[in-house]
Amino acid sequence: MFERFQTAENRYDEINHKLSDPSVIANQDEYRKLMKEHAELEELVTKYAEYKKVNREISDAKEMLEEKLDREFREMVETELKEAQEKLEVIKKEMKILLLPKDPNDEKNVIVEIRGGAGGEEAALFAGDLFRMYTRYAERNRWKTEMLDSNPTEIGGFKEVVFSIEGSGAYSRLKFESGVHRVQRIPSTEAGGRIHTSTVTVAVLPEVEEIDVDINPNDLRVDTYRASGAGGQHVNKTDSAIRITHLPTGLVVTCQDQRSQHKNRDKAMAILRSKLYEIAQNEQSSEIAQERKSQVGTGDRSERIRTYNYPQGRVTDHRIGLTLYKIDDILDGDIDEIIDALVTTDQAERLGNGGIDSED
Repeated sequence: MFERFQTAENRYDEINHKLSDPSVIANQDEYRKLMKEHAELEELVTKYAEYKKVNREISDAKEMLEEKLDREFREMVETELKEAQEKLEVIKKEMKILLLPKDPNDEKNVIVEIRGGAGGEEAALFAGDLFRMYTRYAERNRWKTEMLDSNPTEIGGFKEVVFSIEGSGAYSRLKFESGVHRVQRIPSTEAGGRIHTSTVTVAVLPEVEEIDVDINPNDLRVDTYRASGAGGQHVNKTDSAIRITHLPTGLVVTCQDQRSQHKNRDKAMAILRSKLYEIAQNEQSSEIAQERKSQVGTGDRSERIRTYNYPQGRVTDHRIGLTLYKIDDILDGDIDEIIDALVTTDQAERLGNGGIDSED
């Protein structure tokens, strides 16, 4: 493990030297490439420097303890040695996590699809609640959201809503949100005060570039139609809405929230690329998934992942057994505690299944 960190440090120093070279600065492509690699190595190098610093502190403390010291000073050095040793163990664990294979999609923007499931209007209302939760979370992170397609209901929910979130690391934070979200509450239309259970399906897809997915234009059927909202409240006078059918897979995507047909087509193509990319990824990883399922779930849209219980004010993530009694805060976008727990569990699970074991 330490050899890999030393190699990273050597490469980091080499890049620093190159970045001061006028010929490299003049070559914008090479300069950008080196800056990207520099940024990727920086966290490794910083952690390795921290490891070496604490290691030196431990060596120094041990040397001092070999000398004749008065009792009070010896106790102080022994305390510092113990603290440094404990800190070193934490750093070594963090170093192992840094060497885990990176998800190539982690830094990508995302496309989020939310669809009402069992529960009719109540499911549609909760789809609206989840839409607000994710957009509020995006606001907290200063990420940009953009509506791509929606099918609103007359009472304020969504049968389905598709939107993008643009921001650094968006996929790394939201990728575990895919699955079935269950809500338990008393609907406003329920005269008897009975608790109803409804479900909503969430899918989080990495937004991919054209170069990531090869789409044959001959495989597409593109239809145009007039966009309309709930109850016909919003009707365009032109056929600006787009429906694209990918004939080989039967996938159908629509986009009607942009004012121009051209923009709707671009957004629909972005959704289609992400869906085809997801299919390709699932096919590639199916064998791995057969051998080992992550504790935080498979990302399967049919998997029930979380329950939001309004009468008890609790939210439970079933994959990791985490229950929090702050449903209002969570639905207002305060979901970092859940996401941090999911990320930590995923890291621990990967470390325990063929992770970085060697400390040589």
